[in-house]
Amino acid sequence: MRIINASEISDTVRELCINANKVLTDDLTERIEICSRCEKSTLARSIFEDMKSNLKAAAELDIPICQDTGMAVVFLEIGQDVHIEGALLEDAVNEGVHRGYVDGLLRKSVVNDPLRRVNTNDNTPAVIHTRIVAGDKVKITVAPKGFGSENMSRLKMFTPSYGREDIIAFIAETAKIAGGNPCPPMVLGVGIGSDFEGCALLAKKALCRSLREPNPDEFYSAMEKDALAAVNQTGVGPQGFGGSITALAVNIEVAPTHIAGLPVAVNVGCHVTRHATAEI
Repeated sequence: MRIINASEISDTVRELCINANKVLTDDLTERIEICSRCEKSTLARSIFEDMKSNLKAAAELDIPICQDTGMAVVFLEIGQDVHIEGALLEDAVNEGVHRGYVDGLLRKSVVNDPLRRVNTNDNTPAVIHTRIVAGDKVKITVAPKGFGSENMSRLKMFTPSYGREDIIAFIAETAKIAGGNPCPPMVLGVGIGSDFEGCALLAKKALCRSLREPNPDEFYSAMEKDALAAVNQTGVGPQGFGGSITALAVNIEVAPTHIAGLPVAVNVGCHVTRHATAEI
């Protein structure tokens, strides 16, 4: 049994909150660069240049890459041979979010009640997803999620009579309805299977997968490519001003489901779909 003090969890979450908001992952910066060269529209190419300039300025000035520093979504993979002492796990995570957003001077966007709308002033509580895995490590991923993109996400309970092409059409329709609201070019996380809430979680997790890693199942990796092509054919373009690149990637995650169901969720991410990971 390995003992980990809750303060280590808090310290790690603090750093991840700050890093995720200030530094875009290499796979995304690489994809933005590639797509900027592929874009056919002159106006859209100039928008790509503005995006790249924004990333450069954020690095030089040590400021967030987007003013909406998001709601903190935290994924925890906890080895079953780990014992956490010193505080409750959720308290430790929220302490890290509190310190990350206050110390990092990040925008605090969480309200403590969905209708009364009073700001918590430290971006807590986080949305926490915990999994018990083998081993004696704790893997933490912080994925700050802005709501310009989150608000454009959709979920549909298909029946099994629908299939691959229907789901691709739903993904493309979601991008078209979203238009310029999620600051495209988007990253689209797609969850297929499980149940109502399970497919939404799959879609959120899909946004955290590297754009360099297609789905390991060839059937779904081919579907990712076809869905991306369908989304780009909508012509929404960067920032909604038209163009040939509406999405940077479509990532699909799947899970078993009920014989009577085919749940599908599309979680929309912006061109700075942020996440950072560390292991203790």
